[in-house]
Amino acid sequence: MQAYSIPGEILHLSTPTPTVETAAQAVGTSVDQIIKSILFMVDQQPVLAIACGLSSINSRAIANLYGVGRKRVKLASPATVLEISGYEVGAMPPFGHRQPLATLIDRRVLDFTDAYAGGGAENAILHLNPQDILRVTGAKVLDLLD
Repeated sequence: MQAYSIPGEILHLSTPTPTVETAAQAVGTSVDQIIKSILFMVDQQPVLAIACGLSSINSRAIANLYGVGRKRVKLASPATVLEISGYEVGAMPPFGHRQPLATLIDRRVLDFTDAYAGGGAENAILHLNPQDILRVTGAKVLDLLD
């Protein structure tokens, strides 16, 4: 976070938080304030989708944005996530990846001024303002949830 001049903190927890539910419970907040960063492959190109809560990301919204059929938008495998981002599934932060990623952010994420995201390790969580994610990633804002 320091490399990007983002105010906030990295919380190091005593237990892993690989899911939205476990992360919310660990930091004492609602699931809606937990940000998930999910890597998709769109025609073999990585695209990071950022959303909050338990709702599923709608691959049709991603397909429409890129002008491809929905079947050409696939969830990246855990091995691909690690190779491209440098992070394991369940710990993926919204920025700071091994390579720059095209990033999409659901507009509802920006409703919060205080949120939590993957911290790069199974027991680390970032506590930050989602506007900083937008600033650092240059993400496109759209409706991503089902």
